[in-house]
Amino acid sequence: MATGSTMHTFDVQLADMDRAVYDDFSLRVARHPSETDAYMLTRVLAYGLEFAEGIAFGGGISQTDEPAVLVRDLTGSITAWIEVGAPDAERLHYGSRLADRTVVYTHRDPAKVMAPWADKRIHRSEDIRVFSFDPGFVESAAPLIERRNTATLTVTEQVLYLDLNGTSLTTAIHEHQLG
Repeated sequence: MATGSTMHTFDVQLADMDRAVYDDFSLRVARHPSETDAYMLTRVLAYGLEFAEGIAFGGGISQTDEPAVLVRDLTGSITAWIEVGAPDAERLHYGSRLADRTVVYTHRDPAKVMAPWADKRIHRSEDIRVFSFDPGFVESAAPLIERRNTATLTVTEQVLYLDLNGTSLTTAIHEHQLG
């Protein structure tokens, strides 16, 4: 945990019917002082939406060679490189070369996030997916975050139903392709 980070706990119930993934898990999330609640919540959502055996948060801002979230196989190899926010093209290029699957989850306008990547060299750019939420969804949910949180994530037909600390919100999960 970085100096000055604030610890948050999320007890999550996941029912992802699109992928047939059902699990309950607890997350300890260190929020760096430079990190917004919206970014932290997007990290938590990305973790839940990509939940698989071997998933973990990356090392944070001190680990420039790791994404926000990653999935490792039993040998320790990275199988999924999961960025959050608005990573630069160089990070996507690096992650795409390292992992079988590279995705980005953003709480920002996806067109603005993807615009700087145009005409940049990104390995297997046609395979990279960017996922976004309805405008204002993350911004509506972020103020609900407390130090200890209970969350239910239900996904069906690319719609996310989030219950965060007793408040229910819904958003479509929008998929965008680079290539």
